Parts: sequence; structure tokens; C-alpha cells
Amino acid sequence: MLSLLRPAGRSLRAPSSSAARLFSTSLASREQTHTFTFPESHFAYHNCGPIPLEVETNKTEMLEIYKNMAQIRRLETASDQLYKAKLIRGFCHLSTGQEAVAAGMHAAIAKDDAIITAYRCHGFTLLRGASAMSILAELMGRRDGCSRGKGGSMHMFAHEFYGGNGIVGAQVPIGAGIALAQKYLEKGTMTFAMYGDGAANQGQVFEAYNMAKLWNLPVVFVCENNKYGMGTSDKRAAASTTYYTRGDYIPGLRVNGMDVLAVREACKYAREWTLSGKGPMVMEMSTYRYGGHSMSDPGTTYRTREEIQHMRSTNDPITGLKERILAHEIATEEDLKKIDKEARTEIDRAVVEAKESPEPDLSELFTDIHTKGNEPLFLRGCTPDETHHFSHPTPGL
Repeated sequence: MLSLLRPAGRSLRAPSSSAARLFSTSLASREQTHTFTFPESHFAYHNCGPIPLEVETNKTEMLEIYKNMAQIRRLETASDQLYKAKLIRGFCHLSTGQEAVAAGMHAAIAKDDAIITAYRCHGFTLLRGASAMSILAELMGRRDGCSRGKGGSMHMFAHEFYGGNGIVGAQVPIGAGIALAQKYLEKGTMTFAMYGDGAANQGQVFEAYNMAKLWNLPVVFVCENNKYGMGTSDKRAAASTTYYTRGDYIPGLRVNGMDVLAVREACKYAREWTLSGKGPMVMEMSTYRYGGHSMSDPGTTYRTREEIQHMRSTNDPITGLKERILAHEIATEEDLKKIDKEARTEIDRAVVEAKESPEPDLSELFTDIHTKGNEPLFLRGCTPDETHHFSHPTPGL
């Protein structure tokens, strides 16, 4: 029957990926929309704004965001358990409580936009395309890790995701450099360069501000303010905690980082600002971590348990989105429980697979240091007998 419906000599072809995207987009556009209103306190501005306080979304978008946050939280819970079981060693910084930052930003940007952040990076790595198994394997130093077991918690990478960086504040000028490349190559994309309130007083942050504004780079500098830099309150460490105004000559925006829809709208606004040729923007996301700075920090010596519990019970980003979904009858309690269960099952399976991954071979110590074809004659190890000789040295050396 189908052969009668197509011209002779032509075979049926599957729709292209772009056509499939257009089809799925048209389906989403036909979905019932739901309108939500933000309180004015969700945003604050410095030489920009305002962002509309009403936002429209639909069931598909809401459930996708909910799923992403549920997966991030389950991933961090699994990481916590593996660390306590001594299967993860060294540094490990979890983002439990801060899921709206990664999920909201991911919902606002294009696939080829770039993100670079500090060491609380597991959620970003997951949403930018790395599998949960590869992240957990990386945490345990296994061969199937997203950095082949050599990066650990702080050095993970995915599509247009440049880490995971361990040096406080050092990723900010790198983010400006990524944006410079985007502008130079006329890619039509932009960069979110993220750092914490603990890094906000670093000189290199302000140097990056200056260069970004001089060249009007498409970069948003995002201060992920979770109120505590290691064990120090932001108010004890900074003379000014209005981080979004610190760009001075660069416009700034503060958003409630515990509201995933507000984060999405703020990131959309900032993205459009930079891509319109107006130059950089400074954004502050006001958020909160439930755990300590890292797994070695109990997180209760510089703040009270009551404070943590209050934030969990009144400002949890996943609970907040769940309440919106149920109040607008976008989905049922059973629908959300199913998403939670699927996230738990997926991460639990990833844990099993990651544990089965072997440790990397010792030869991996000498890979990914030089680009292929540009290796030196040899590379020293910790002792002379560990010297590694490359099999294809650069001609002429």
C-alpha cells in the first residue's frame, strides 16, 4: 500500500533528526500550558531587567525538569553511600539541595552552549550527557569513568562541559576564554562560567570581568552562593554579599536558586542578553547545600541543624516543583512516585555497573598529557625508574 503512495524510484526514509525535533516541538507546543507567578523577591537587578514575573510551561517540560532533579539527588545520595563505604576516596563535593541550579540552567540553554564550574559538578556532568555509570565509575577511579578514572570527583567532562575544576576560582578566566573562542569563531553560542561565594573574592574573577567587558564576550559569570565557603559564612568572608552587583560596569542579576523555574527564566534572560551583543552579565544564584562543604565536613560546626532542617522543609527545590505540579494537576502523586522510582532504579543499576569496572591500567598515567604527535621523547614519573618513553616522539627531537 505504501508503495502506491510514494513516487516511483524513491524509497521511504526515516525522518531526519531535525524533522523529528520539529515534530516533537510541535507536539509540545500543542500541549496545555500552565502559568506560574513568581514573587518579586525572586529576582534583583543591577543595570538590567526586569524579568517577567509570569512564566508559561507545559507538562512535558515540568516532568523533564522534575526527572532531572530526581536523578541528580539520587546520584548524590549514591555517591554519599559509596564514599562512606570507602569505595570513593579523596575529595568529594555533593550538590544535594542545589539541584535547581543545574536543572534550571540545563532547561534554558542550547546543546552547544558551554558550562564550566568548580568542583560541585556531578549534576552538571550528568545533564550535559555523561552517563550515571561513567560518573560513579569516575568517582571510584575506574576505567569506565568519564575521565578514565583519572579525574575523580572534581575533574569530570561532557559535551561542552569543561569541568569540574579544583583550583578555587581558576575556572572563571577559562570560561571567559571559552566565550572568546565562541565569539571569534562566530559560533552563536555562549558560556556560563560558574564559581562559588567562596571564590568570589579571587582577583582572577575580576580580571576575567574586565577582559570580558572590554571584548563584550558572550559569557555569564554565575556566583553559586550557597551561603558558606567551606566552613565560613559568606557574611564573615565578604564585605559585600550582593555578588550580582560586583561586576560594577557589568549588569547583574540575582535569582532564587531554590526555584528551578526562576533559575530557568533567569538563565534564558542572561543567555539572550549575551548573545544579543550586549556583552557579559554577572548572575548570583541564591541557593543552599544540605551537606558539608565536602564529605569530610559534617557541615554542622558553623551552622545549626535547625537551620539545615528549616531549609529542607521550606525551600527544597524538588519539593517546591512537586507542589506546583500537583497543585496545577499537571501530574498525579503516583506519576511523580514512578519518576522517583525510575531514578532510583537507574542509579542503583549504575552503581552496580560502576563497581564492576576495573581500575585503569598503569599506562593510563602517561596518556592525555600531550596531543598525539606532539609527545616529547620521554616523561618522568615520581622516580627515575618510572620514566615513560613515548613510542612515537615528535620528529626531530
